[in-house]
Amino acid sequence: MVPALFVAHGSPMVAIEDSSYGRFLDAFGAAFPRPKAVVVFSAHWESRVQQVSEMDAYSMIYDFSGFPEALYRVVYPAVGDRALSRRIQERLTASGVAYAAETRRGLDHGVWTILRRLFPDADVPVIEMSVNPDLTPREQYAIGAALAPLRAEDVLVIGSGVTVHNFRLLRYQGDAQVQSALELFEDWLEEHLKAWDLSALFNYAEAAPNAQLAVPPQAREHFVPLFYAMGAAGPRPSVETLHRSWLMGVMTNTVFQFS
Repeated sequence: MVPALFVAHGSPMVAIEDSSYGRFLDAFGAAFPRPKAVVVFSAHWESRVQQVSEMDAYSMIYDFSGFPEALYRVVYPAVGDRALSRRIQERLTASGVAYAAETRRGLDHGVWTILRRLFPDADVPVIEMSVNPDLTPREQYAIGAALAPLRAEDVLVIGSGVTVHNFRLLRYQGDAQVQSALELFEDWLEEHLKAWDLSALFNYAEAAPNAQLAVPPQAREHFVPLFYAMGAAGPRPSVETLHRSWLMGVMTNTVFQFS
């Protein structure tokens, strides 16, 4: 059975830059047992009703601006899996989750930047899923849990987001006090994930130190893919932090594995 993952997509530059995080993703993907398919809950696809891609092949979405021209020339020729998409839809129906199938939308950078490093040959079928930051963490977890049985069929479920994501902190790069506050939040998160303390994690906004600094209300969409991935992990997984580094000192490149 393959694990479920939370994978930070950080800056779009992770797709092409030579960085410690990019090299980690390269090595991890090369060593990871080849899944039958990958399902990605992306922070860059928000919807009130759960969306499930049902595609034969994807176009590219370059949903960012101000980056080097080389990034806009990246093409990740991912294919879909309509049969798997329909099975996901059946699983959602059985779990009482309302959904809609999306048959035209391309891959956003929350998906293709990390998959280009993990599976550079684009030889693993992809199903993209939306997230709804207005749901409660428990509801987000339940949607992920609907897909947990697919892991026994070697379907890899990934939540793609960023655990500390606050653009307003970019002006505080190098500020030791801000960095310390964010480290406290990330330490708390890691500790409670490894304890699988769902009560505290679902209440992170009030329970975690400096939560409003690390995950401001306007940036919840980048945090919540974690709950979808946790749900897909099953009721009591082991949790491992595979990678943790900082982007510009104020955003996290964190990878959690639930197995």
